[in-house]
Amino acid sequence: MSLNDEDAVLALLSPEAVRQRCHEVLAAAEADELDHFQFHPDNLGAATELVLDEIRVNYPDGKVPFHSRWRHFEFGTRDLWAELASGLPDVSSAEMARRRIDLAVVSVLLDAGAGAGWTYKDAVTGLVYGRSEGLALASIRLVQSGLLSRYGREDPVRVDAVALENLTPHQLAETFQVSTDNPLVGLNARTELLNRLGAALALAPRIFSRNGEFRPGHLYDYLAGFQQDGGLKAREILVALLQGLGTIWPEGERMGDILLGDVGRHRIIVRQDITNGILPFHKLSQWMAYSLIEPLEEAGIRVTELDTLTGLAEYRNGGLFMDTNVLTLRNDEAAAISHHPKTPLVVEWRGLTVALLDKIAAEVRKQTGDDAESLPLASILQGGTWTAGRRIARQLRADGGPPLSLDSSGTIF
Repeated sequence: MSLNDEDAVLALLSPEAVRQRCHEVLAAAEADELDHFQFHPDNLGAATELVLDEIRVNYPDGKVPFHSRWRHFEFGTRDLWAELASGLPDVSSAEMARRRIDLAVVSVLLDAGAGAGWTYKDAVTGLVYGRSEGLALASIRLVQSGLLSRYGREDPVRVDAVALENLTPHQLAETFQVSTDNPLVGLNARTELLNRLGAALALAPRIFSRNGEFRPGHLYDYLAGFQQDGGLKAREILVALLQGLGTIWPEGERMGDILLGDVGRHRIIVRQDITNGILPFHKLSQWMAYSLIEPLEEAGIRVTELDTLTGLAEYRNGGLFMDTNVLTLRNDEAAAISHHPKTPLVVEWRGLTVALLDKIAAEVRKQTGDDAESLPLASILQGGTWTAGRRIARQLRADGGPPLSLDSSGTIF
């Protein structure tokens, strides 16, 4: 690989590459040049109204928090993280940030589609949930159990590389209450992902090592060194994750020695270099980046330029656009079969989703009178597109699933 090719490949590990290339897919849709979807801009207003309705109902004061994993630890008036943290020994603000990052990284990696048949009953609260909320409940109890800590129950609420590498599918199944009557999609793949996380931490000591210990939470210390003018650019969070955790993705792509992670291929992406045809998404990595903002800010690191990060190419956001007929399939029969996330149809759908989230954010701000500072994309996703996608899915389909059936391994969607 030449130096020019290497620079081109490294540029894919950025939110700018995601946004630019996804908007190229949307431009092709506007010209009616795509293979699988047609774009109907006249219906974007209906999708926008659904999002605005969600914001008005869920956040009548207009103060919309960021879309992050922390929202899934909140159940009505109960905040499971706050309850757990209140029982921890007194630690510095930096160490609390490390613990929160430990939890967020693991919980996000476990937050891929659980399937409609799985639920989790929390023994502490009695709450019973499936999907993302159930996975959040199960993940916080996994960390609380000490299974992922090198110190076990003596110091459970932390995550260490060796414990991650030693986690077994049986242990995860037991903690997540998986059985033949309560099946979880991608159990083995999820376990493997956490095993790979443990290995990745040891392979990136400059990011994850401190005093001989390897933890996701040491991202706090690494990112603290990137502050400029009193702030940390949001893109630096994502770039650190992409550079440090590239080895964890079992379905991730590689070019030479560079691990690309969550990318697809689409003919509309034309380049005169080695990256020709590559469409990056980095969905779980960006979801993770969003979920690290609050721990960093509570520890005193101000995160800036939030809208550099993009929307998330996942089925709730993408489902919103299909269910409001902003996007329609060229071949209706495609809705009747299951699709792997790497297929051209799904790659096209994901690319359109990211670009359309930018469009809907602009439309929402026109209606509310906000700008990117007062209502960043991170809040519109929360307010927002994700919940609107879920709500309309429940209205249209008995199982509340996405408009396309996805053959997910549990590591992309």
